Amino acid sequence: MNSVNAVLDDAEEKQVSKPAVKMWLDELKDAVFEADDLFDEISYRALRARLESPTTHLFSSLNPLKRGMKWKLEDVLRRIEYLVKQKDALGLRHGIGENPSLQRLPSTSLVDESGVYGRDGDKRAIMGMLLSDYGSHNAVGVIPIVGMGGVGKTTLAQIVYNDNVVRERFDLMAWVCVSKEADVSEVTKDILEEVTGRKCFSTTLNQLQVMLKEKLNGKKFLLVLDDVWNDKYAHWDILLRPLKSGTEGSKVVVTTRHETVASVMGTVVAYHLRELSDDDCWCLFLKHVFEEGKSGRHIELELIGREMVRKCRGLPLAAKTLAGLLRAKTDVAEWERVLKSDMWDLSNEDILPALRLSYHYLPSHLKQCFAYCALFPKDYVFEKEELVLLWMAEDFLVLGKECKTMEEVGGEYFHDLVARSFFQRSSVYPSCFIMHDLVNDLAKFVAGEFWFRLEGDDSREIGKRTRHLSYTSVEHDVSKKLESFQGAQLLRTFLLVEWSQLDEDVMRGLLQKFSRLRVLSLCCYRGLSELPKSLSKLKHLRYMNLSGSSIRRLPATICKLYNLQTLILFECKELVVLPTNMGRLINLLHLDIRGTNLKNMPPQIGQLRKLLRLSDFVVGIQGDCSIKELGELQHLQEQLRICSLQNVTIPRDALQANLKGKKNIKKLKLEWDNGDGDFMSHMEVLEQLQPHRNIESLSIDGYGGSRFPAWVGDFYYSNMVSLKLTGCWQCSSLPPLGQLVSLEDLWITGFDQLVVVGPDVYGNCLTKKPPFASLKSLTFELMPKWQEWSAYNTGRYDELTTLKIEGCPQLVASLPRSPDILRLHLKDNNRLMRFVKPCSFGLYHLIIEGFNCIDSLLQDMEQMCGLTSSLQEIEIKNCCEVKIFPVEMFPELKTLRFSSCPRLQRLFPPEANNDYLKNLSSLEIMDCPGLGSFLNRRLPAPNLSRFMLLGCSNLASFPGEKLLPSTLTSLKIGDFQNLTSLDFTGLRHLTGLRELEICNCPKLRSLPDEGLPFSLSSLSVFLCPLLEHRCQPYTGEDWPKICHIPHIEISFFQISCQS
Repeated sequence: MNSVNAVLDDAEEKQVSKPAVKMWLDELKDAVFEADDLFDEISYRALRARLESPTTHLFSSLNPLKRGMKWKLEDVLRRIEYLVKQKDALGLRHGIGENPSLQRLPSTSLVDESGVYGRDGDKRAIMGMLLSDYGSHNAVGVIPIVGMGGVGKTTLAQIVYNDNVVRERFDLMAWVCVSKEADVSEVTKDILEEVTGRKCFSTTLNQLQVMLKEKLNGKKFLLVLDDVWNDKYAHWDILLRPLKSGTEGSKVVVTTRHETVASVMGTVVAYHLRELSDDDCWCLFLKHVFEEGKSGRHIELELIGREMVRKCRGLPLAAKTLAGLLRAKTDVAEWERVLKSDMWDLSNEDILPALRLSYHYLPSHLKQCFAYCALFPKDYVFEKEELVLLWMAEDFLVLGKECKTMEEVGGEYFHDLVARSFFQRSSVYPSCFIMHDLVNDLAKFVAGEFWFRLEGDDSREIGKRTRHLSYTSVEHDVSKKLESFQGAQLLRTFLLVEWSQLDEDVMRGLLQKFSRLRVLSLCCYRGLSELPKSLSKLKHLRYMNLSGSSIRRLPATICKLYNLQTLILFECKELVVLPTNMGRLINLLHLDIRGTNLKNMPPQIGQLRKLLRLSDFVVGIQGDCSIKELGELQHLQEQLRICSLQNVTIPRDALQANLKGKKNIKKLKLEWDNGDGDFMSHMEVLEQLQPHRNIESLSIDGYGGSRFPAWVGDFYYSNMVSLKLTGCWQCSSLPPLGQLVSLEDLWITGFDQLVVVGPDVYGNCLTKKPPFASLKSLTFELMPKWQEWSAYNTGRYDELTTLKIEGCPQLVASLPRSPDILRLHLKDNNRLMRFVKPCSFGLYHLIIEGFNCIDSLLQDMEQMCGLTSSLQEIEIKNCCEVKIFPVEMFPELKTLRFSSCPRLQRLFPPEANNDYLKNLSSLEIMDCPGLGSFLNRRLPAPNLSRFMLLGCSNLASFPGEKLLPSTLTSLKIGDFQNLTSLDFTGLRHLTGLRELEICNCPKLRSLPDEGLPFSLSSLSVFLCPLLEHRCQPYTGEDWPKICHIPHIEISFFQISCQS
């Protein structure tokens, strides 16, 4: 196999154009899968014999090759040997093969600016960095432009390079296209030839660098290095040496698709180039598809063309590729064929070379990791940890000689794919990631027949060689695809994605057939209440995810899955017990039981000594699993929640849990069921649960002691950034929390006996930093007796930006001073407002909640000129007596939210002109029924982009013709109980509207006859039964009005319009 591995990269490229190579490669992969399954079964049999009957089955563990296993092994080895011999006849060579379709033409500095759209802002940003001294502290400033292949990095560099202002600012200018294979000597030579305009015949790097240094000496130069791949710092350091001879202000612009290149070369933060808008992409498409650059004479093609451009998802190179395919073609049928085709199926020659090139140069270990993502539907949002665990289960992660865990190696793989722009951060969920649609298509293209994504109304039959399968059902589709599963008995992966459903009997049958599964994910499968006992046949299983299912108990046979590494039971609310013999799962690394209703842990859980992540440990009553079992789990990391601590009756048992020795736990939650247990023992138990000094986040909830042990608040915990003390109802004082020098977020709630926050809370700081030196967010809640907050010396919290005080009706003393409080949340205490001005200079976000009347508050605010002029965001919640809110007091206001203010009648005076709220960009009104009259006139907010209106109107038609400004991009309406129609006259001018959401309008019968604004990219309809029926795909009467919209969600189901 070593000889085969050497030619695999060449085979991967040649398979595109040579069917014989593709057949050989697929046959080889199939044989290797077969061999791997066979070896894994042999290993499993030996492990099972050792665990179940170590004495009786000693011979079985030493010699598991029986019952035909030997013959199977010899057969598969002969098959592989035969394929290995064929590689030479196919002309396969070592290393990456040459593929003419992937050879990128060298870029030049010339550009046709008339064909560039949507890059004015990007151009200004790069020119700003070029023409300033920013990043030039090392004489040469390096500006990286980072983005995925085809997004337009080279074009941006070209238009900047050719700008007259830029050309006048530099003495010398040079443009060099850097190839993947180029070394330091080649690049240095190319720069020298660009600078001199003459061919250079020197061959040594020393001669080249000396000559380049002389040419640049004392000159202010601009150098563009286009398409850089090399991220080796040592190479860049050598290349940079002659460039340092340039005068101050010299700049280098680097375009790259690799974040690591930017971090190595850049002297400023990398500029991340994003995709074009659909409108700009359409203009670019028009420029190249029609000679005249307009669709005027081809109106019938515009609708098809716009849908086609949306599939490009903002990639200019994709738009140009499509335009090139259709240039000068005006046949509607031809355009529709291209629209319905997968971009990657159009032509091998036209498969976006920029994206294929990125895959072409991936290391082999990353290629299979990327191909695995072909299982994810488009727009699927995923977490790093989720994908790493899947790769681990498939044995994709290769451990080197370094002492790293598989999770660490997987994290490196993931970050490498992010750095190469294969994954992008989600704009909606910042901790998650997505793939661009065309990158998703690329994954599907390179995955081949071994990966299969079954979704929507897809009726294709799954091939016998399929090893990895994901299934996405639609609303009316449960059992009709069963026939498709029949041939897929060699599956290694079965993923149920996006709230998909399967008939439970069907699921049982599938589990019996898929005996080679390594990954089984039935996430969010609400119909799943139990698993069959035959689950034990899944001897290869490494990963099982039952999150969000209705599972009540796991079969005892799950304890025979000795290869299981990951078991995820997140939000299985019906689950109350785990199998008794869980301790047999000796290879288990991850156990997630968050959101379950377990009453205790299974006995002997301490035998899971390889366990790295245990989300929760539930302490049982006396006789159940003891907290001492935690002491055996020495490798736990990341986060741990220990609950039902009132059941710990012997404090030394808590000491044996050895939390102080678990140096890799970063987040710890300790919870007592409030009101239960011996309160005298609470403090003794908490004393013994002292964590390691590496702890970063600590939460203590329901603690019944009258004071805290000395370790809480000890300066020894210098890494702690978050602390939450909740429901400590017997405590009358706080520990010395000011000593926690890194503490940024502090939450104190439910201290019923606390009267004074006194000097003791500041502690005795042994460092030069003052108390609470790093605190940024501070919350006090539900402290009915709290009256006084003592200041420390000057009373300043210099880093504090967010302060929330709720349910503290007795607090009347002055608030400590902070120069930078930006966000203040006050609830149920009118008296506190008088102290706002002394405590802050730059407040921009104010939340007022639960005030019966805010008239006096408004009067106080009117006297605080600095306060009203700085506020940019205001939220008013549950203020029952508020009738008028004087928006004119806040000239800088950008966001305004009202909720549950039933008597609110007016936001602005009748005479307000159209520019009255010129800075307001977001307006949200929820459950304010008295405010309906303001819908009869135009909103005086000329720059409003987001408008949400819920439960505020009894109108039968919406919106009025002059209500909404044309700048609106997002409109959400809901809880209109009498709404029967949408008025197109109030929508037609919204040419920039991107998002429309309609929720709980039970009488809404249909969409306007004229349709919806063509600019829409997202439509969601929930709890509107009449309208939902008319919007059903292909059969609904209103479907033709919306089928052009890329993202449609009806009745909480995502609908694909691709087919």
